[in-house]
Amino acid sequence: MSNIRFSIVIACYNQEAFIQETVHSALSQSHPNKEVIVVDDCSSDGTATVLKTFGGSINLAILTKNGGVYASRNHGASLAKGEYVVFLDGDDVLMPWALDVYDQIVTHRTPMILLGHAVRFQGKVPDVNRSAMPDTIQFVEYDYFLAKDRPNIYNTSALVVNRSHFWSKGGWSDNIFYQDIQDLLVKLGTSGKAIFILEPGSVWYRMHTTNAIRNVSSFVKGLHLLFANEKAGKYPGNRKCRIERSAWFGGLTLYWAKEAIRTGLYREGFQLIAAGWWKILLALFRRGMAMAKGRKPIEQLPLNLTPKKW
Repeated sequence: MSNIRFSIVIACYNQEAFIQETVHSALSQSHPNKEVIVVDDCSSDGTATVLKTFGGSINLAILTKNGGVYASRNHGASLAKGEYVVFLDGDDVLMPWALDVYDQIVTHRTPMILLGHAVRFQGKVPDVNRSAMPDTIQFVEYDYFLAKDRPNIYNTSALVVNRSHFWSKGGWSDNIFYQDIQDLLVKLGTSGKAIFILEPGSVWYRMHTTNAIRNVSSFVKGLHLLFANEKAGKYPGNRKCRIERSAWFGGLTLYWAKEAIRTGLYREGFQLIAAGWWKILLALFRRGMAMAKGRKPIEQLPLNLTPKKW
């Protein structure tokens, strides 16, 4: 049986400018029981050349045909041997203590899904302030993802999932890029313990001109696709889970409708509201109930950093 706890899967495409820092952040993790898998999705720039400089320190797969990010992530996960898969996009950067944080949570709580905290940055990767190393983890635990009672920002590079659980639900869907993590979380989110890490941050999320998140119209279309999947019965769960899922979709609907209107996509915004108005009402009702009853309390664990780097 493998003693690898974390398989870091990096999917990249035409990210020559960023990929070296991304891979270095994974290799620099002090946690000893890890592997780093990098999948280059048939890049047309110098990404593959940069990746080859890492030699045998990474498990490198260079695809001969561009299949999309979901195919790259699934391919990387198929090569993984770890108990948990840590997904990392090719333009983001793991903070030095990321795996130590994840390991503490896994050791004490054994979740199926773990969502880290991503911090946005522009330009140079932030320097680590040694005088301000984190020593505590703040988190919230739920029986399953859809039972959550607080908002969160969902970032693929902050997702850690039990590998067996990931494959039991089919992995990343092969027809969704925008709203991809939302789709995966819905598939994973009806069973198995889920933990949200509130502090410290574990990932630096790089902001640049080609970030997918800037493509509001595509995210709106992606949400319509989630609605279609839900209507077709493609997501698991009993009646309670269906209500919780619809409430979560309502929160997503409200957010992306506001983003569409803010960016001048008035037709798309109002069409989204028309398609999901009752989900929005359900989301607002559920939020009100959570505030009235009180959200699940924040818990703490001491963070013991692996000595190697500190």
